[in-house]
Amino acid sequence: MGMPRQEGEDFPTAGHVVDYLRAYEQRYDLPIRRPVRVHEVRPDGRRLAVQTDAGTYLARYVISATGTWECPYVPDIAGRAEFTGRQLHTVDYTSPEKFRGRRVVIVGAGNSAAQILAEVSRVAEVTWVSLRPPRLMPDDVDGRVLFGVATRAAAGGVNGGVSDLGDIVMVPSVRNARERGVLHACPMFERLSAHGMYWADGTQQSCDAVLWCTGFRPNLAHLMALLPAAHQGTVATEGTRSVDEPRLYLLGYGDWTGPASATLVGAGRTAKATVADIAAQLSE
Repeated sequence: MGMPRQEGEDFPTAGHVVDYLRAYEQRYDLPIRRPVRVHEVRPDGRRLAVQTDAGTYLARYVISATGTWECPYVPDIAGRAEFTGRQLHTVDYTSPEKFRGRRVVIVGAGNSAAQILAEVSRVAEVTWVSLRPPRLMPDDVDGRVLFGVATRAAAGGVNGGVSDLGDIVMVPSVRNARERGVLHACPMFERLSAHGMYWADGTQQSCDAVLWCTGFRPNLAHLMALLPAAHQGTVATEGTRSVDEPRLYLLGYGDWTGPASATLVGAGRTAKATVADIAAQLSE
């Protein structure tokens, strides 16, 4: 079922995508139960027991697809608990106005860090830090190019993927930040203190807020009774099938579950292969 074009838009908006998925669900009358929260998946003889707040389901196979956007990640930097200023994660950021006139440190080397820097640097004194130098994509790389690269990688048509182009898309606000001379990242600081941070050479810099643009980790807490190593944020897989628990499949958690697996096109391709594998085993 193809996604219909959205009038007046080159690319579909979030609301249009949600409408498409809702229509897809209705067209095929998918037996979806919601809202249901899964607490735990555990072995139960020849089945897996999925314990939820709506009862327990028994299944021969389970596909886990909880995504990568539910667990914000903040690195365990020395002194983080001592810092008396504000600490926020990307997920907490709403507006640059909250930082007007402040001294802000932005941590991260991806799109979120660069785009938030572009906004906050207009109203505050900003220092950008990252573990490695941020990789800026060419100015002519936009969403259409990225979609094409991700699609070809997901189809197995190219060796590389989106990450080969760089980490930061040069959207207009980020290009403007470059023109203003603020798109410069410093190496990561050594530790935080009560009122700022210490650099590697021992000098201290004061700041009022630290904004952690350090990404997310997959939410795999529900699998820990089944796979204790799930707390590490990844599971060993062959394709999308768990190496240690062959009744479990994982979809949409990053490249370790398939190229561009966190996108609709990537998830769709890996889902086809997963369902075909399960269907073959059920027919045996």
